[in-house]
Amino acid sequence: MSTSTPPRPRSATTSAPARSRSALPLAGVRAVAFALMAAVAGTALLDAPAPTAAPPPTTAAPAPGAPAPTASGSTVSAASTPVHFTGKAFDTCEAPSVETMRAWRGSPYGAVGIYFGGRGRGCPGQRELNPGWVSSVQAMGWRLLPVFVGSQAPCVEAPAKKPFAIGSDPWGQGTREAGDAVRAARALGLGTSSPLYLDIEAYRRGDAQCAATTLSFVRAWNREVRRLGYLPGFYSSTDTGVRDIEAQRRAGTADLPAVMWFARWLGKPALATEPTLAPAAWTPHARIHQYAGNVTESYGGHRLVIDRNAVDAPVARLTTARAGSSSAEPASATSAFAAPTPSVHSAVSRAPARP
Repeated sequence: MSTSTPPRPRSATTSAPARSRSALPLAGVRAVAFALMAAVAGTALLDAPAPTAAPPPTTAAPAPGAPAPTASGSTVSAASTPVHFTGKAFDTCEAPSVETMRAWRGSPYGAVGIYFGGRGRGCPGQRELNPGWVSSVQAMGWRLLPVFVGSQAPCVEAPAKKPFAIGSDPWGQGTREAGDAVRAARALGLGTSSPLYLDIEAYRRGDAQCAATTLSFVRAWNREVRRLGYLPGFYSSTDTGVRDIEAQRRAGTADLPAVMWFARWLGKPALATEPTLAPAAWTPHARIHQYAGNVTESYGGHRLVIDRNAVDAPVARLTTARAGSSSAEPASATSAFAAPTPSVHSAVSRAPARP
């Protein structure tokens, strides 16, 4: 499952034209003052320079962690800047029940990945996932990582994902699916500045045409999500999607993700030492490492099959949460993940068949 708004161009300022002073005798000033005030007020707008049209939003790749631009191209206000979480998270195919989420408050996890939309989800039903569930688990103290599993690379490896291959219009398809993602997020009460993580499963490495099609889809999705006021994130395998996006970042390509969620199953968190990524790339607060997958854990008598993640990244901001539950940046998880350990270059890097 996984950037930075460049400095916005400043719009030209329009100043009122300088007013000329009349050489009227002092005695006559008061007599004509009020008449002149009306005339000046009426002509100032007529004489002022025509307003300069706002420049179109820049398409340069935003800097990691920067506020997402709104639909008008302006930057999201400080009141709705991204909320960050640092700690451990888990994700699982279907959102667990409220009872399970309550029982898992005794776990080392403080955030949960939710598969909120996309035609490629493995668990599209999501019986528990609704605005009430979102508000309830947020009130318990959970932080949410919304994941969208839409169309996949034409050369995707997982057989279950092949029916969802990107079509002949990747840019248009990416734009449309971004709109779907934002609508689904809004329906759950996920507010602007929330990250929406696009899940692109592992695909055949070395297939240039496939990679180019996938990149076009991802960039269009990112651009539209950002335009609509949300933060585009990206999840994939370090050997395919993450590697290709990092190469585009180095090349200065526009419309890249704001947050990188990379899958490398080392068994231990290694947020800062992933060899595929430059040390300063997607920092600060813009990385998630999925370091283990398909493991079974049980807390409070409730068992789940999960993937484990180390997080230093944005989480959802709710519009329907109880007062005070999401308006401020949450504290870091009480059980923070262990300090990152050096990655092993020979370790398997894979994005499993995702939900």
